Amino acid sequence: MPTINGDLSAKLEPLIAVLTDEPGEAAEILNRLLAVTSRFVEGGGAPAEVPMSERTSFLITYGDSIRRTGQAPLKTLRHTLDATVGDRISDVHLLPIFPWTSDDGFAVTDYYEIDPNVGAWSDVTDLSATRGIALDFVANHMSSQAGWFQAWLNRDPSFADFFITPAGDFDASQVVRPRTTPLIHDYERPDGSTVSAWSTFGRDQVDVNVANPATLEALTDVLLTYISAGATTIRLDAIGYLWKDSGTACIHLPGTHAIVKIWRAIVDATAPGVKLLTETNVPHPDNISYFGDLTDEAHMVYQFALPPLVLHSFLSGSAARLSAWSRGLEDLGAAATWFNFLASHDGVGMRPSRGILEPQEQEALAARAHASGGRASYAMEPDGSQSVYELNVNYVDALVDDAERRDDAVVAARARAAHAILLAQIGVPAIYVHSLFGSRGDTAGMESSGVNRRINREKLDADTLLAELGSDARRHGVFEAISHMLEVRRGQPAFAPTSPQEVLDAGDQVYAIKRGTGAQAVTALVNVSRTPARVDGYSGTDLLTGDRFDSPELAPDGVVWLQGS
Repeated sequence: MPTINGDLSAKLEPLIAVLTDEPGEAAEILNRLLAVTSRFVEGGGAPAEVPMSERTSFLITYGDSIRRTGQAPLKTLRHTLDATVGDRISDVHLLPIFPWTSDDGFAVTDYYEIDPNVGAWSDVTDLSATRGIALDFVANHMSSQAGWFQAWLNRDPSFADFFITPAGDFDASQVVRPRTTPLIHDYERPDGSTVSAWSTFGRDQVDVNVANPATLEALTDVLLTYISAGATTIRLDAIGYLWKDSGTACIHLPGTHAIVKIWRAIVDATAPGVKLLTETNVPHPDNISYFGDLTDEAHMVYQFALPPLVLHSFLSGSAARLSAWSRGLEDLGAAATWFNFLASHDGVGMRPSRGILEPQEQEALAARAHASGGRASYAMEPDGSQSVYELNVNYVDALVDDAERRDDAVVAARARAAHAILLAQIGVPAIYVHSLFGSRGDTAGMESSGVNRRINREKLDADTLLAELGSDARRHGVFEAISHMLEVRRGQPAFAPTSPQEVLDAGDQVYAIKRGTGAQAVTALVNVSRTPARVDGYSGTDLLTGDRFDSPELAPDGVVWLQGS
């Protein structure tokens, strides 16, 4: 593939120069990257390109979130989605489906195998026949039981320098940590000696050494293997921590950005249409830095500020904070977009809301999480104070207070209103499996495991779920509301990922945005308050009901998507 290699080399060389100023090492990295790319191209493994559009919507789920006795969970997931949402969900983000030892899948032991408790590669292929597939690439670290790490402990020369033993003069005093566990752990070698290794997320999750050319080649091979298997989106988990330099925070470093750009260049050259999605749960300016120049790094970044701001809107009864923030969003053009979500397998990250919400507003959200049966975790600030770090709570539960939670109709209406914002917002929408199906918080699972995030990770029996979608008022109401909006959305070009967005002024009670232009434009109005709100000056036909409105009066949790005049 001389043309691809020539063009790709020209793109890779300046990026590799960020990683090393040693000519020999730079040449080795380039040759390794070209070699692994050539193997991928010769294998012919790139999926067909499917451009994102208003029909694009993601479901976020574990491979075994839905189970049926005697059936591989990935098969069960496919059958359940076919029987419920059909083509209203276009893509499925599968959280790690590989063998693991801890952190509910994020301590991977083998990048190349599917956890037999979830299914097999053939099940991924079957699922990809009708939906796009996003696979989780846990590139920053792996399980301490992984074959790569065990080979390194055993001094296998093929894995020399695959992991990091910091030099004695390495200054780690400024390292940013998402955990309170030690940064460095000692591990026993087969001969009884011990060796230390860098472990950002804890003892069982050992960071890889991407400064080593062989490690970078191996990781790139994993990335391309996932694409060969049919992945149309690759989620780069915890990618901000990838590169380490003495005396720095070891997060968002130039080396990390260079590697994401290297992978983007390789993907663009060999599998155009495949998207890179970066997961960086950090304040907004750091988060959007992974767009690069909007053409050379991530295709999508998580919109981490959206979940706490939407929750704050319904808790406070005011969309003022959400509107002001949304009004200030950067214009990304046509080459990049936001990955919007409200709930996920993790909690509601609060760090991205810093500078947007006041500390007392963040504390109010923490109090709501506790009142909803969940938890809130805190981070220590440099001055010794504490700030809210994450809310571990079922998102739909958190939207309503204790009294409202007893009224399934109110729960469904509130969930509908929140997801109407998600589905109308510029970018690509992603809905968590437990939000789509109206699940309640799994407090028993959280308490029995001692893992706060388990409140939102319940495993559902497929047949019970299908029955409850017809008999359980909460499940039925939430599912039907979200499913209907998905169906309407996919027929409106105004909701394409990069279609223009204008934030309107409809008073603090109402979140109001206009998407698209001309006759196809849609104005979304959502009342986030507990009192009716009249919205003067807006008219059109509500796409969700077919009703005609002139200056509509929205009930609490009321929603209209207006088109025409």
